[in-house]
Amino acid sequence: MTTAQRVPAGLDAPDTAVPDLWERLGHIERRVRLATALRRESDPEPDDPFRGQYLTPAAAERVLDSRDAFRPVPDLGPDAPPERGRLAELADRFGLVAPDLDLLLVAMAPDIDARFEQLYGYLNDDLTRRRATIGLALELCGLPAAGPGRFRFSPSAPLVSSGLVEILDAERPLLSRILRVPDRITAHLLGDDEVDARVHGLVRVAEPREEPDTGPVTLRIAAAAGTGGGLVHLLDRGGDPARLATGALLAAGLRPLVVDTAALAAAPEPAGAVRMLATEARLSGGGLVLGPLETLAPEQPKGAALLGALCAAVGGGSPLVLYGKKHWDPLWAGESPVTVVVPPPDPADAVRRWRGALADAGAAAGPDAGAGMADGLLADATRAYRLDSGQIRRAADVASRLAALEGRPVAPEDLRTAVRAQNGAGLARLARRIEPTVGWDDLVLPPATRRQLSDLALRARHRDQVLGRWRMRPGGGRGRGIVALFAGESGTGKTMSAEVVAADLGMELYVVDLSSVVDKYVGETEKNLERIFTEASEVNAVLLFDEADAVFGKRSQVKDAQDRHANVESAYLLQRIESFDGIAVLTTNLRANLDEAFTRRLDVVADFPVPDAEQRLALWERCLGTEIPRAPDLDLATCAERFELTGGSIRACAVTAAYQAAESGSALDTQQLVAAVLAEYRKLGRLVLESEFGPWMERTRRR
Repeated sequence: MTTAQRVPAGLDAPDTAVPDLWERLGHIERRVRLATALRRESDPEPDDPFRGQYLTPAAAERVLDSRDAFRPVPDLGPDAPPERGRLAELADRFGLVAPDLDLLLVAMAPDIDARFEQLYGYLNDDLTRRRATIGLALELCGLPAAGPGRFRFSPSAPLVSSGLVEILDAERPLLSRILRVPDRITAHLLGDDEVDARVHGLVRVAEPREEPDTGPVTLRIAAAAGTGGGLVHLLDRGGDPARLATGALLAAGLRPLVVDTAALAAAPEPAGAVRMLATEARLSGGGLVLGPLETLAPEQPKGAALLGALCAAVGGGSPLVLYGKKHWDPLWAGESPVTVVVPPPDPADAVRRWRGALADAGAAAGPDAGAGMADGLLADATRAYRLDSGQIRRAADVASRLAALEGRPVAPEDLRTAVRAQNGAGLARLARRIEPTVGWDDLVLPPATRRQLSDLALRARHRDQVLGRWRMRPGGGRGRGIVALFAGESGTGKTMSAEVVAADLGMELYVVDLSSVVDKYVGETEKNLERIFTEASEVNAVLLFDEADAVFGKRSQVKDAQDRHANVESAYLLQRIESFDGIAVLTTNLRANLDEAFTRRLDVVADFPVPDAEQRLALWERCLGTEIPRAPDLDLATCAERFELTGGSIRACAVTAAYQAAESGSALDTQQLVAAVLAEYRKLGRLVLESEFGPWMERTRRR
C-alpha cells in the first residue's frame, strides 16, 4: 500500500488538510522507490549489513563511476501534482515555489511515515543517517547538486530563514548535512492549529470576544495592519492598546498572538525566539501584538537589536502591532510603522469592560459573586483607575473571589482591594508603601482646606475625561497627571491628608524617601527621580514627596559648579513634573522655599494652618479615643485653650499621657495630660511659661 492510500490511524484532522498532503507524499514515495531501484541496480552488495562502516575496493570504484554533481539527475517520474489546501496556504504565506514544497516534503516524510527512515538510510549509504541530506533531497526533487537548487538552503532562502527547515551537522559538507522539519510545521500540515510548544509561555492566542470592537480607532488599526508591511505602532495616551490591537486583528479576520514582552526580553536565545514567533504568526495566518515597548528598553542597544530583529523576521509576512507610551524611534528598526494614537477610554466603555470581566469571573467564583452592582456604583468605584484589559480581568477575578468567600455580591471595597493588588513591586523598592486606614472623618481641618482636598480627589477621578477626551491640557508634552502642594507647619496633617485622599480614591500611598533619592554624584539624583516617576506612572497610587523643598527648591544665581548642577536638577524637575501621568502630592513646611515656576504647574494648593482652639479640642478627643479610661476631672477644653499645639504634637502628647496612665493603673487625668504637654514643649524647644501652665507647673515639678 502506498503512502497516498494510507492515512494514519487515530488522526483527527480536517478533510482539507490530510488528503492533499497525502497526495503529495505519495509523489515523494514514488520518487524514493525509483531512486532506491536505481541504486540497487548499480550496488554490488545491496544487502551488506555492515554497509557504511567500511569501503571495499569495488565500492570505491562504484563511487568513482557514479554520477557527479554536474550531470543531470535521473528522471524519477512525473512532476508533483499542484498544491492545494494547507500546502497552497503555506506556499502563499511563506513565498514558496514548487521546488521548495518538494524539498520540504522530502525532509518531512520520516516524521509522518517511519518507512522513509530506512529508505533514506539506504540512499545515504549510512543506515545511521535516517533523514534526508541536502544532496539526497536535491536528487529526489530532480535538482542537480551543483545547480541553483542548492541555494534554496542558504540562510536567506525562504525555507531556512522562515524556520520551515532546519539544517543540522554544520561541520559537514553542505550536501551531507541533515534536514529536519520542526514538529510544528508537520502538525500544521496535518491539521493541528495549536501554538508551537517551543513558544509556550512566550505567546498566547487572544480569544475572540462575543461583542467585537468596531470603534473608529480599532478600524483604523485594522486598516493600517493590512497595508504595506503591516507594522503598526500604537502610541498609548491612557487607553487600552492591547485590547484594541487584538480587536483590530480579529476584525481583520486574523488570529491575534499576544507576546509576553518580559519573557521575550529574558529569553536565553532571543534570535531563535524571534524567528519562532514570526514563523508561528505566518503559519497560523495571524498577527503579533507586542508591548509595552518600554519593557524591551529599545533605547538600549540590546533592546533595539531585539526589536529590530523581530520587525525584520516578520518582514511583512504578518501584521506586527507594537504599543507603548514612547514615540517611535526610526533607529529601532529598518522599517517605520504607521502610528495610531490610543486615547483614554470612554467611561461607558470602561463600565462595560468591568461588567464583562466581573461576569466572566463570577461564573468561576460563584453564581452571585460578579453580579448585584449597579452601573453607576461600578463607575464611581473604578473611575479613578487606569487599567488595561488584562489588569481589569485579573482584578475582577480577585474581587469576585473575595466576595465569594463571604457569600455576597462584589462590593466597591472588593474592587479597590483587587486593584491595589495589581500594583507592581517596582515602586515599592523606591518609596515607602502605605495602605490607607483613615478617612475624611479622621481629619480636623478648616473648611477651605477640606474643599481643596475634595477638589484634588475630584480631579483625580475625572482626569481621563477632562484632560484626555476633552483635551483640556493639549500640547507641550504635558501629561495627564494631577499635582498638588500641601503647605503648612509640621504636624498640621499634610501627610495624613494625602493618605485620606488616597483612601477616598481606593489607592495606596507611596512616600518617597528623599534620603535615598538625593545623591552627591552629578546626575544621579535626576536618574533616581526618573525611575520613581516612571514606576509611579504605571501604578494606581498617590505619590507623596514629603519635605519637597529638599529637591524642588528655588534656582539661584550661578556662582560655582555646585549652583549650576543644582539649577539643572530643578530644571529637570520642572519639565518632569509637567509630563507626569500619575497623582503626586508635594508637602513643605516652607512654601517660600519652592521655586515659583512650580506653582504654575500645580493643580491644587492646600494651606494647612495651625489649628484653633475649637479644632484643637476636636483633635484631643480624636487622639484620646474612646477606649482609654478618663478621670472625672480631665479638662480637655482648658488644655485646648491654653496650649497651642499642632495635630501631630497633640497625638504625641496623647500617647505619652496614655503610657503614664497605664503605669499608674488609674484613669487619665489632667495632671498626666499637662505633664505630657510639658515634655512635648521641651522636645520642641519651646519656652515653658508659668502663665501658660498655671497651677500644674509646680505639681509637675514635684512629680
